[in-house]
Amino acid sequence: MSSAAQLVLMVGGMHLLGLLGAFLLIMPALRDQPEPPQPPGGGADGGGGLPRPAPQTPVRPRGGIPLPDAEPSRIRLREPGRLGDLLPRPARRPAREPDRRPVRV
Repeated sequence: MSSAAQLVLMVGGMHLLGLLGAFLLIMPALRDQPEPPQPPGGGADGGGGLPRPAPQTPVRPRGGIPLPDAEPSRIRLREPGRLGDLLPRPARRPAREPDRRPVRV
């Protein structure tokens, strides 16, 4: 048998092994049947089941709206124009003084 045929058989065998593994993992999930809901207060077997939890009240947010530390933005991005035009330009650095040359006496 040539090496190309061996390679094809090996790749095909690995695919079959992978499909078999996937089938074995999915099969229990497909066979599982959901249990029918029991009426409150017990069913035909006389069991009461777990008590129903009390409904929780929604938690109110702390603080007011807007938050005390909230500040509006300096610029609005929805306005027309470029962002660079809306921001003030930074102050220019002062020019450096030229280096002093030593004076010969």
